Amino acid sequence: MDYFAKSTLPFILSVASVFLIFNKNYTDAFIDGIKSGMDTTINILPTLIILMCATRMLSASGFLGALTEFLTPVTTFLHIPPEIVSIIVMRPISGSGCTALIDNLFSSSGPDSFASLCASIIMGSSDTIFFTLFMYFGAAGVKKTRYAVAASFLTLIFCVTLSVMLANLFFK
Repeated sequence: MDYFAKSTLPFILSVASVFLIFNKNYTDAFIDGIKSGMDTTINILPTLIILMCATRMLSASGFLGALTEFLTPVTTFLHIPPEIVSIIVMRPISGSGCTALIDNLFSSSGPDSFASLCASIIMGSSDTIFFTLFMYFGAAGVKKTRYAVAASFLTLIFCVTLSVMLANLFFK
C-alpha cells in the first residue's frame, strides 16, 4: 500500500505529460489555463495586500484588544468563555491570526479546557469572512456585495452560539 501511495502522483504526472507532449489541444489548454491563473493572481493581488495591511494595522493599533474588552461582559452574560472573545473577534479578519491566538490559548489553559474546546469547534465551523469575501468578489470584479457581509456575520454568530452549546452539551 505504501508503494501505491508513493507512486500515484508520479504516475499521474507522467500520464499528463504524455498527453501534453503528443496532443496540441491539451498543451494549448494548459497554457491558456496558466495565463488565466496569472491574470487572476494579478487581479486579486491589490486586494490581498490591502487586507494584509489592514489586519496588521488593526492588531498593532490595539483596536482588537479594546473591542475584546468591550465585548467581554456581553459574552460572559451569554456564557461564552472570556478566553475566546479575542478569537471570536479575530476569526472574521484573519485565519492565521486566529490560529496564533488558539495556540496561545492551548498553551495557557491546555487543549482539553472548556475554552479550548469551544475555540476548536469555532475554528472548524467558521471561516475568515473578510478574506474570503474580498478574494472571491475581488477576483470576480463584484463591486456591490449586497447581503453577503451581513449573511456571513449572521453565520458566524450562529457558529459561535452553536459551538458553545455543543461544548456545553458534550464536554461539561
